[in-house]
Amino acid sequence: MPQGLLLKYLTFCLVLFLFVCTGLAEAQGTESGTQQKAPVDGGNLVLGSIGEPSNLNPYISSDSASHEVADLIFIAPLRYNKNLELELWAAESFDMSEDGKRIVIRLKKGILWEDGVEMTADDLVFTIRLVADPKTGSPYAEDFMRIRDVKKLDRYTVEVSYDTYYARAKVSFASSILPKHVLEGQDVRTGSFARNPVGAGPFKLYSWSSGSELTLAANERYFLVKPHIATITYRIIPDMATMFMELKAGRLDMMGLSPEQYLRQTKGPAWEDNFRKYRYLSSSYTYLGFNMRHPFFADKRVRWAISKALDRNELVKGALLGQGVPAFGPYKPGTSFYHPDLKPVAQDTEGAKRLLAEAGFADRDGDGVVERDGKKLEFTILTNQGNQERILCAIIMQQQLARVGIRVSVRTVEWAAFIREFVNKGAFDAVILGWTITPDPDLYQVWHSSSAVEGGLNFTWFKNKRLDMLLERGRATLDEEERRKIYYGVQEVLADEQPYCFLYVPWSLPILKSRIRGIEPALAGIAWNMERWWIAGEKPAARLVP
Repeated sequence: MPQGLLLKYLTFCLVLFLFVCTGLAEAQGTESGTQQKAPVDGGNLVLGSIGEPSNLNPYISSDSASHEVADLIFIAPLRYNKNLELELWAAESFDMSEDGKRIVIRLKKGILWEDGVEMTADDLVFTIRLVADPKTGSPYAEDFMRIRDVKKLDRYTVEVSYDTYYARAKVSFASSILPKHVLEGQDVRTGSFARNPVGAGPFKLYSWSSGSELTLAANERYFLVKPHIATITYRIIPDMATMFMELKAGRLDMMGLSPEQYLRQTKGPAWEDNFRKYRYLSSSYTYLGFNMRHPFFADKRVRWAISKALDRNELVKGALLGQGVPAFGPYKPGTSFYHPDLKPVAQDTEGAKRLLAEAGFADRDGDGVVERDGKKLEFTILTNQGNQERILCAIIMQQQLARVGIRVSVRTVEWAAFIREFVNKGAFDAVILGWTITPDPDLYQVWHSSSAVEGGLNFTWFKNKRLDMLLERGRATLDEEERRKIYYGVQEVLADEQPYCFLYVPWSLPILKSRIRGIEPALAGIAWNMERWWIAGEKPAARLVP
């Protein structure tokens, strides 16, 4: 599935593949095959995905495969536009007091859930209270837990108040509204809503065949202009080579290419006449995350030794064929909160060996692997099946770490099981994963000690008092320049402690059939207006009805 197509959600998401899209795109190819100029309704857009959604409740799932679909099903008071600016969506008005402690949100009248029930203030109040309730166990609860009081003023108006200024207050309301009449009294973690959601967005769930495909249908009750495309089908194809063959055979309209596919396998007139390729720096980064409950990784010297042993330029060259840039921290290069003075950790093999020796490790039996107290320094890197770039990255790291006496094995797991059984439970030594980079610089959900719980986003269990203090200050600071300095400090703590080895920021490399029209590349990527896309050559078609 092309991940990160939409920026309607403001939460961190675990990234499935190299297709988290923001940034102005370089395009290759032509719009050919038909002279049709005016949009037509109908047709089925077929996308390829290496992973299946784990849960379509956007407040329970933390992976991009799930959010990608959920973002087409649900709406929020606010959303990001093509220039990454917040704008009204379900809200008629959004008024914040000068001190930021009081917000009044008035929803538009006449918005209908897909089952025909009108959306009201009751739904927004219910959503806030549900997500903030510790019993819900949402990894995104912190945003709404900051609210002191929420009350309904009339059928469409909600008032929210805070004890102190909260920097993410406005951003929080770019999160989905849930239907009270459906969810009230239901266990949101075990109930049917996860696979049978009721939304009010441009699309609705039509069918879902586990392990095979999921289809969305245009929502005839969507309160804005109805989508042109009748259905969107996500085909679950865990192997990238197989997915590419399906694209070539004409059974896919869109996928995210691997660097090799982009550079070497999609050249020539046949590709240029029938497809359009895009390339832009992803709004995600890839990292090696350590489980801090592992006795080796609790030692900062070991984390630093591993980081120094890695050659990030070689990773970009070998795993991405140059289609990315080395990373040193959690922000996208060139953005306003990106630390101007920090650089990616440079490879220093001898320095890594010295750090391991200082930590008490030595190769005492001559087998090439260092040990301490009789235990060899060996561990397993876990990553998701089907992401060839991450797998190649793990293999290259395996070779680089062997040079300093560390033995690494590599294991891959299907995406949904990877998240559910390993990541969420902290059942790993180290993982290669990626995070989306949201427009707001807040990193609380991923790095604060309070998120180091089962199912929380701080699944590496890293805890640092100075980092906690900075993250809390960042959420309470109004002045933009002061806030920037705070997040510079956050990056300095992460650089010093190395709880992650930040590896690279990849380029997004989507490809679409030329008959897919209405694409407008912007800062928000290519699919910020997906509901306005249309398929050239389609005859006006009847829509699916339940």
